[in-house]
Amino acid sequence: MKPALLVLVQLEPDHLALVSQQYDVVYAPSATQRTEAIASAGGTFRAVLSNGTTGITAAEIDAMPRLELVCALGAGYENIDIAACRARGIAVGNGAGTNDSCVADHAMALLLATVRRVPALDRATRDGVWRNTIPLPPNLSGKRLGIVGLGTIGRRIAQRGQGFDLEIGYHNRRPRADAPFQYFADVMALAEWADYLVIATPGGAETRHMVDTPVLRALGPAGYLVNIARGSVVNTAALADALRAGEVGGAGLDVYESEPKPPVELFDCPNVVLTPHVGGWSPEAVLASVTQFIENARRHFAGEPLVAPVN
Repeated sequence: MKPALLVLVQLEPDHLALVSQQYDVVYAPSATQRTEAIASAGGTFRAVLSNGTTGITAAEIDAMPRLELVCALGAGYENIDIAACRARGIAVGNGAGTNDSCVADHAMALLLATVRRVPALDRATRDGVWRNTIPLPPNLSGKRLGIVGLGTIGRRIAQRGQGFDLEIGYHNRRPRADAPFQYFADVMALAEWADYLVIATPGGAETRHMVDTPVLRALGPAGYLVNIARGSVVNTAALADALRAGEVGGAGLDVYESEPKPPVELFDCPNVVLTPHVGGWSPEAVLASVTQFIENARRHFAGEPLVAPVN
């Protein structure tokens, strides 16, 4: 008999079929389906597939007495109650490494689009506006890129930045001995140094509103912010105020405090580029993450260590 699996995230039909080959799947990607599935079949589930945004609560874990594995589709797991899982001895895994390149690509796309003002120039062209009547955007290359969070994704962003002849600096909880870049002990110092500030740090209470008014003012009116990490890291109201006041040059955001609702307070701000949390999503990245979940689950039920455990 196949183990019962509760899937709380949206999956493509082909991916759902792939997972269903190994597991007895209850597919509940909406809030209503989720509540009904846990209420009616909570006692049967041995595994849950979620993600960092969707998560799983302590109360939901308590409602699944046979639960022994929770996995995140993708690297993030900030809304999975890790403490509740540990208290029950439930294994937790994620999709670390499966979408790093995709996220780094998207970070550079947002940076280029914002600095070179691609969306605004596209609109101007469609309106018949020629270049001699609008301010020209600056070069991207030859400047300073500050990265907040030099994990695997941060490193891939740094690699891409070097391709644009950018000088790289970074902030982490501690310096990386193997990183050939300038280390900054706090975000404020990094923002003062950088022309571009890219957020690639995990979400959660420790990093909530790490980027706020003082940091944005330190980045300055010629500075640009990109966030492909978690919306909670950036104070949205402070960013809106800074953009309207010209205290920061522009922002490219893929994640928001309000998601899945859009950040309406940014809609009328100058030089902001918004995408709907798709930085880690591509056909290649999603398939890799689903495949890694299947391998994590196979290992768990075979009594083997997970390929990507959350410690």
